Amino acid sequence: MGFASSKAQTAPKRRKFSYVISDPLDAAEAANLTQSRARRAMIDSQLRTSGVNEPFVLKRMGAVPREQFVPAASSGKAYMDRAIRLDNGGWLPSPLVQGKMLEEANPAGTEHALVVDGGSGYLAELLRPLVAKLTVISPEDAIGAGRKGKGADLLVIDGAVEEIPAKLANRLADGARIVTGLVGNGVTRVAVGRKTGSNVSLMPVFDTGIPQLHAFDTPKGWSF
Repeated sequence: MGFASSKAQTAPKRRKFSYVISDPLDAAEAANLTQSRARRAMIDSQLRTSGVNEPFVLKRMGAVPREQFVPAASSGKAYMDRAIRLDNGGWLPSPLVQGKMLEEANPAGTEHALVVDGGSGYLAELLRPLVAKLTVISPEDAIGAGRKGKGADLLVIDGAVEEIPAKLANRLADGARIVTGLVGNGVTRVAVGRKTGSNVSLMPVFDTGIPQLHAFDTPKGWSF
């Protein structure tokens, strides 16, 4: 004679699963936050500590995202204290170089600025809302034909040059101000100057590493 078990059978427990639905914007938002922090660190650790403190400079460099002016593979290096090689063969100079150039340019808001672009377009974008008119040309265009019409009041060259060629000087109004990188004896500096009549005078103001624009190299003579 069989006997039924007195123990009640227990139903198996069901496992609970939780699902996390990822937001496709999370990665982009995290990247933007990282770049925003890097931009702030650039201002606090590179510009301010090197004496670049003009509010209009810090405001523009805090607003314009440098990572959009370099190849995607270099976006993580956009705020480092170094120049970045571009896919087009040009360079994006370091933040300190361009901050110092913008500070020395000190645009008045009523000027026609002529920018010789080193390949990135970043310095021109910094200047854009600070001047009445902005003209951007390449180094190759800069050594080409001269101006037509009224010359520019401000020249900014986004790189180091050995000299200001006469054809480029002809694009400037008399009395125009100049901010450029200048190279001599292998040393690069930020320099400022002015065009007076047919003459251009430059004075170095800040030693720093600046990519050289070889389109401006002076012809080398024979040596024995």
